[in-house]
Amino acid sequence: MAKFYDCLTPDLRQFIAAQHLFFVATACAQGRVNLSPKGLSTFRCLSETEVGYLDLTGSGNETAGHLAHDGRITFMFCSFDKEPKILRLYGRGRAIKPWQPEWAHYVSHFDQQLGQRQIIVQQIESVQTSCGFSIPFMQYMGDRPTLDEWASKKGEAGIAEYWKNRNQKTIDGMDTGLVETISPDE
Repeated sequence: MAKFYDCLTPDLRQFIAAQHLFFVATACAQGRVNLSPKGLSTFRCLSETEVGYLDLTGSGNETAGHLAHDGRITFMFCSFDKEPKILRLYGRGRAIKPWQPEWAHYVSHFDQQLGQRQIIVQQIESVQTSCGFSIPFMQYMGDRPTLDEWASKKGEAGIAEYWKNRNQKTIDGMDTGLVETISPDE
């Protein structure tokens, strides 16, 4: 049965830390709902009511675009081993860009990675657990090296060009706010 909390308890924080995969969902009044899987130890519990993840360069930038226009964000974690559990974090979010004053504070919580483009932060409004009885058992075998290899081959200049060409707008044409990360000299 589902159970609701106002904030993250120590047990729930421990559950989050043990997961290798999480999902992020965002939407606006118009357009597509975005649901993305994330990994690579990029998620952090910053307090009982604030969480965030280091967002790495990807094929799209839907989350940042949706947050700029709507702000609603849900994170989901599910256990694929041991106890069956699903955990959802509901709240309001924002994308913190490298040029913003609070970047230094937030980025200090993460291991730096080539291709990091923003930090997605959520103020938690509600926490829900549910049973997860139908979730299959799956074994974690390790992180894929593919994204790191791709970013290394691109280099900083190649990643900036990729952002310029591929990460400025959502699929539905909304601004993602990534434009300011491009140097004025380019």
